[in-house]
Amino acid sequence: MPILLSDEAVQQYHRDGYCFPVPVLSRDEAAHYRHSLEQHEAKTGTPLQGNWRHKTHLLFTWADELAHHPKILDAVEDAIGPDILCWTTNFFIKEASNPGFVSWHQDSTYWGLDPDDVITAWVAFTDVTPENGCMQVIPGSHKVNQLPHTDTFHKDNLLSRGQEIAVDVDKSKAVSMVLKAGEMSLHHIKLVHGSDPNRSKDRRIGLAIRYIPTHVRQTKVRDSAMLVRGTDKYHNFDYEPRPQADLDEAALRAHADAVERQVKALYQGTSKQEFRA
Repeated sequence: MPILLSDEAVQQYHRDGYCFPVPVLSRDEAAHYRHSLEQHEAKTGTPLQGNWRHKTHLLFTWADELAHHPKILDAVEDAIGPDILCWTTNFFIKEASNPGFVSWHQDSTYWGLDPDDVITAWVAFTDVTPENGCMQVIPGSHKVNQLPHTDTFHKDNLLSRGQEIAVDVDKSKAVSMVLKAGEMSLHHIKLVHGSDPNRSKDRRIGLAIRYIPTHVRQTKVRDSAMLVRGTDKYHNFDYEPRPQADLDEAALRAHADAVERQVKALYQGTSKQEFRA
Protein backbone atom coordinates (compact mmCIF):
# COMPACT_ATOMS: atom_id res chain seq x y z
CA MET A 1 0.00 0.00 0.00
CA PRO A 2 1.29 3.51 -0.80
CA ILE A 3 2.43 5.59 2.17
CA LEU A 4 1.50 9.08 0.95
CA LEU A 5 0.49 8.95 -2.70
CA SER A 6 -2.87 7.58 -3.78
CA ASP A 7 -2.99 4.39 -5.83
CA GLU A 8 -4.08 6.55 -8.76
CA ALA A 9 -1.06 8.86 -8.38
CA VAL A 10 1.35 5.91 -8.29
CA GLN A 11 -0.28 4.47 -11.40
CA GLN A 12 -0.11 7.84 -13.14
CA TYR A 13 3.61 8.18 -12.35
CA HIS A 14 4.40 4.82 -13.92
CA ARG A 15 1.97 5.30 -16.83
CA ASP A 16 2.59 8.96 -17.70
CA GLY A 17 6.01 9.58 -16.14
CA TYR A 18 4.83 12.20 -13.68
CA CYS A 19 2.28 13.08 -11.03
CA PHE A 20 1.28 16.35 -9.38
CA PRO A 21 0.40 18.19 -7.24
CA VAL A 22 1.72 16.47 -4.12
CA PRO A 23 1.29 18.61 -0.96
CA VAL A 24 4.40 18.33 1.22
CA LEU A 25 4.84 21.73 2.90
CA SER A 26 2.49 24.38 4.24
CA ARG A 27 2.66 27.83 2.66
CA ASP A 28 4.42 29.07 5.80
CA GLU A 29 7.01 26.30 5.54
CA ALA A 30 7.59 27.10 1.86
CA ALA A 31 8.03 30.76 2.80
CA HIS A 32 10.55 29.71 5.49
CA TYR A 33 12.69 27.86 2.94
CA ARG A 34 12.47 30.76 0.50
CA HIS A 35 13.58 33.09 3.30
CA SER A 36 16.51 30.80 4.12
CA LEU A 37 17.67 30.94 0.51
CA GLU A 38 17.18 34.67 0.17
CA GLN A 39 18.82 35.39 3.52
CA HIS A 40 21.99 33.79 2.15
CA GLU A 41 21.64 35.74 -1.11
CA ALA A 42 21.25 38.98 0.84
CA LYS A 43 24.50 38.27 2.69
CA THR A 44 26.42 37.65 -0.52
CA GLY A 45 24.68 40.39 -2.49
CA THR A 46 23.97 38.14 -5.44
CA PRO A 47 21.48 35.43 -6.43
CA LEU A 48 22.58 31.85 -5.85
CA GLN A 49 24.74 30.97 -8.86
CA GLY A 50 27.00 28.42 -10.50
CA ASN A 51 28.12 25.38 -8.50
CA TRP A 52 26.15 26.45 -5.43
CA ARG A 53 22.87 25.85 -7.27
CA HIS A 54 23.89 22.17 -7.46
CA LYS A 55 24.30 19.69 -4.61
CA THR A 56 22.98 22.53 -2.44
CA HIS A 57 21.91 20.08 0.28
CA LEU A 58 25.60 19.53 1.08
CA LEU A 59 26.08 23.24 1.87
CA PHE A 60 23.03 24.29 3.88
CA THR A 61 21.29 22.52 6.74
CA TRP A 62 17.88 23.77 5.57
CA ALA A 63 18.39 22.24 2.10
CA ASP A 64 19.57 18.99 3.70
CA GLU A 65 16.43 19.08 5.83
CA LEU A 66 14.32 19.19 2.68
CA ALA A 67 16.22 16.29 1.09
CA HIS A 68 15.32 14.24 4.20
CA HIS A 69 11.76 15.56 4.57
CA PRO A 70 9.52 12.62 5.59
CA LYS A 71 6.60 13.56 3.29
CA ILE A 72 8.89 13.96 0.29
CA LEU A 73 10.56 10.63 1.01
CA ASP A 74 7.23 8.91 1.60
CA ALA A 75 6.06 9.93 -1.87
CA VAL A 76 9.37 8.94 -3.44
CA GLU A 77 9.26 5.56 -1.70
CA ASP A 78 5.79 5.00 -3.13
CA ALA A 79 7.28 5.41 -6.61
CA ILE A 80 10.75 3.78 -6.43
CA GLY A 81 10.88 1.69 -3.25
CA PRO A 82 12.26 2.00 0.31
CA ASP A 83 16.05 2.11 -0.24
CA ILE A 84 16.81 5.62 -1.43
CA LEU A 85 19.87 7.73 -2.23
CA CYS A 86 19.75 11.47 -2.85
CA TRP A 87 21.99 11.84 -5.90
CA THR A 88 21.80 15.61 -6.19
CA THR A 89 19.76 18.76 -5.68
CA ASN A 90 19.39 21.56 -8.24
CA PHE A 91 17.86 24.99 -7.78
CA PHE A 92 15.85 26.21 -10.75
CA ILE A 93 15.37 29.91 -10.12
CA LYS A 94 13.82 32.17 -12.71
CA GLU A 95 14.15 35.83 -11.87
CA ALA A 96 11.22 38.17 -12.46
CA SER A 97 10.74 39.29 -16.08
CA ASN A 98 13.78 37.27 -17.14
CA PRO A 99 14.49 35.41 -20.43
CA GLY A 100 15.78 32.27 -18.66
CA PHE A 101 14.13 29.09 -19.94
CA VAL A 102 14.54 25.31 -19.99
CA SER A 103 14.60 23.68 -23.43
CA TRP A 104 12.75 20.45 -24.20
CA HIS A 105 14.97 17.65 -22.90
CA GLN A 106 15.27 14.38 -21.01
CA ASP A 107 17.23 14.43 -17.75
CA SER A 108 18.79 11.07 -18.65
CA THR A 109 20.85 12.45 -21.54
CA TYR A 110 24.16 13.09 -19.75
CA TRP A 111 23.68 11.80 -16.21
CA GLY A 112 25.29 8.38 -16.69
CA LEU A 113 22.87 6.61 -14.33
CA ASP A 114 21.78 3.04 -15.07
CA PRO A 115 19.11 1.71 -14.96
CA ASP A 116 16.74 4.64 -15.46
CA ASP A 117 14.84 4.18 -12.15
CA VAL A 118 15.48 7.81 -11.24
CA ILE A 119 12.91 10.30 -9.93
CA THR A 120 12.89 14.05 -9.44
CA ALA A 121 10.91 15.64 -6.62
CA TRP A 122 10.44 19.26 -7.75
CA VAL A 123 9.51 21.31 -4.67
CA ALA A 124 7.91 24.73 -5.20
CA PHE A 125 9.10 27.54 -2.90
CA THR A 126 6.76 29.94 -4.75
CA ASP A 127 3.55 29.51 -6.69
CA VAL A 128 4.40 28.07 -10.12
CA THR A 129 2.18 29.10 -13.03
CA PRO A 130 2.25 29.35 -16.83
CA GLU A 131 3.03 33.06 -16.46
CA ASN A 132 6.19 32.48 -14.44
CA GLY A 133 7.40 29.49 -16.43
CA CYS A 134 6.01 26.31 -14.90
CA MET A 135 7.32 22.96 -16.10
CA GLN A 136 5.60 21.43 -19.12
CA VAL A 137 5.73 17.68 -19.75
CA ILE A 138 4.83 15.26 -22.55
CA PRO A 139 2.81 12.41 -20.97
CA GLY A 140 4.19 8.92 -21.58
CA SER A 141 7.41 10.15 -23.21
CA HIS A 142 9.50 8.38 -20.54
CA LYS A 143 8.61 5.10 -22.27
CA VAL A 144 10.46 5.96 -25.48
CA ASN A 145 14.17 5.29 -25.94
CA GLN A 146 16.76 7.97 -25.21
CA LEU A 147 16.22 10.72 -27.77
CA PRO A 148 19.10 12.50 -29.54
CA HIS A 149 20.05 15.87 -28.06
CA THR A 150 22.23 18.76 -29.19
CA ASP A 151 24.23 21.07 -26.92
CA THR A 152 23.52 24.78 -27.37
CA PHE A 153 25.10 26.31 -24.25
CA HIS A 154 22.58 29.11 -24.83
CA LYS A 155 23.18 31.91 -22.31
CA ASP A 156 19.52 31.96 -21.21
CA ASN A 157 19.10 28.18 -20.97
CA LEU A 158 19.08 27.00 -17.34
CA LEU A 159 20.36 23.51 -18.22
CA SER A 160 24.00 22.58 -17.70
CA ARG A 161 24.80 22.18 -21.40
CA GLY A 162 21.81 24.02 -22.84
CA GLN A 163 20.84 20.63 -24.21
CA GLU A 164 17.72 20.28 -26.29
CA ILE A 165 16.01 17.43 -28.10
CA ALA A 166 17.14 17.23 -31.71
CA VAL A 167 13.75 16.05 -33.02
CA ASP A 168 10.39 17.82 -33.09
CA VAL A 169 8.35 17.76 -29.88
CA ASP A 170 4.57 17.76 -30.25
CA LYS A 171 3.83 20.68 -27.95
CA SER A 172 0.08 20.20 -28.40
CA LYS A 173 0.36 17.23 -26.01
CA ALA A 174 2.12 19.23 -23.29
CA VAL A 175 0.71 19.35 -19.75
CA SER A 176 1.54 22.36 -17.56
CA MET A 177 2.46 21.36 -13.98
CA VAL A 178 0.96 24.23 -12.00
CA LEU A 179 1.91 24.15 -8.32
CA LYS A 180 1.18 26.16 -5.22
CA ALA A 181 4.02 27.06 -2.88
CA GLY A 182 4.65 23.97 -0.73
CA GLU A 183 3.49 21.48 -3.37
CA MET A 184 5.76 19.29 -5.47
CA SER A 185 5.68 17.31 -8.66
CA LEU A 186 7.37 13.99 -9.36
CA HIS A 187 8.82 13.09 -12.75
CA HIS A 188 10.84 10.29 -14.32
CA ILE A 189 14.40 10.79 -15.60
CA LYS A 190 13.38 10.09 -19.22
CA LEU A 191 10.25 12.27 -19.31
CA VAL A 192 10.42 14.95 -22.00
CA HIS A 193 9.93 18.34 -20.35
CA GLY A 194 10.82 22.02 -20.54
CA SER A 195 9.63 25.44 -19.43
CA ASP A 196 9.21 29.00 -20.69
CA PRO A 197 10.67 32.25 -19.27
CA ASN A 198 9.27 33.99 -16.21
CA ARG A 199 7.09 36.85 -17.37
CA SER A 200 5.78 37.72 -13.90
CA LYS A 201 6.97 40.35 -11.43
CA ASP A 202 8.22 37.86 -8.81
CA ARG A 203 10.84 35.12 -8.78
CA ARG A 204 9.90 31.53 -9.57
CA ILE A 205 11.84 29.22 -7.25
CA GLY A 206 11.93 25.45 -7.25
CA LEU A 207 14.31 22.90 -5.75
CA ALA A 208 14.70 19.70 -7.77
CA ILE A 209 15.75 16.78 -5.56
CA ARG A 210 17.01 13.78 -7.55
CA TYR A 211 16.51 10.42 -5.87
CA ILE A 212 17.67 6.98 -6.96
CA PRO A 213 17.11 3.46 -5.61
CA THR A 214 20.33 2.02 -4.24
CA HIS A 215 20.69 -0.51 -7.10
CA VAL A 216 21.30 2.29 -9.63
CA ARG A 217 24.93 2.80 -10.63
CA GLN A 218 26.96 5.57 -12.24
CA THR A 219 28.54 4.49 -15.53
CA LYS A 220 30.88 7.44 -16.13
CA VAL A 221 32.80 8.17 -12.90
CA ARG A 222 33.09 7.04 -9.28
CA ASP A 223 30.23 9.16 -8.01
CA SER A 224 28.88 10.11 -4.59
CA ALA A 225 25.40 10.32 -3.07
CA MET A 226 23.66 10.49 0.30
CA LEU A 227 21.69 7.61 1.80
CA VAL A 228 18.43 9.18 2.98
CA ARG A 229 16.22 6.15 3.65
CA GLY A 230 16.52 2.38 3.99
CA THR A 231 19.67 0.34 3.47
CA ASP A 232 22.27 0.09 0.73
CA LYS A 233 23.59 -3.38 -0.09
CA TYR A 234 25.10 -2.32 -3.42
CA HIS A 235 27.55 0.47 -2.42
CA ASN A 236 27.70 1.88 -5.94
CA PHE A 237 28.31 5.38 -4.58
CA ASP A 238 30.62 6.92 -1.99
CA TYR A 239 28.59 8.39 0.84
CA GLU A 240 28.23 12.15 1.27
CA PRO A 241 28.01 13.65 4.80
CA ARG A 242 25.14 15.79 6.05
CA PRO A 243 26.16 19.42 6.77
CA GLN A 244 26.45 20.15 10.47
CA ALA A 245 26.35 23.94 9.93
CA ASP A 246 25.70 26.15 6.94
CA LEU A 247 28.82 26.56 4.80
CA ASP A 248 31.24 25.24 7.44
CA GLU A 249 34.62 23.93 6.27
CA ALA A 250 33.54 20.29 6.25
CA ALA A 251 30.42 21.14 4.21
CA LEU A 252 32.43 23.16 1.69
CA ARG A 253 34.95 20.33 1.26
CA ALA A 254 32.22 17.71 0.80
CA HIS A 255 30.41 19.92 -1.71
CA ALA A 256 33.55 20.64 -3.73
CA ASP A 257 34.39 16.93 -3.94
CA ALA A 258 30.85 15.92 -4.93
CA VAL A 259 30.49 18.67 -7.54
CA GLU A 260 33.85 17.82 -9.10
CA ARG A 261 32.69 14.25 -9.64
CA GLN A 262 29.34 15.33 -11.07
CA VAL A 263 30.86 17.90 -13.41
CA LYS A 264 33.12 15.18 -14.84
CA ALA A 265 30.06 13.07 -15.60
CA LEU A 266 27.73 15.77 -16.91
CA TYR A 267 30.30 17.62 -19.05
CA GLN A 268 32.14 14.55 -20.36
CA GLY A 269 33.23 15.29 -23.93
CA THR A 270 33.30 19.09 -23.45
CA SER A 271 35.86 21.54 -22.07
CA LYS A 272 33.55 22.77 -19.30
CA GLN A 273 34.98 22.65 -15.77
CA GLU A 274 32.10 24.02 -13.70
CA PHE A 275 28.34 24.43 -13.72
CA ARG A 276 26.76 27.29 -15.59
CA ALA A 277 25.29 30.09 -13.45
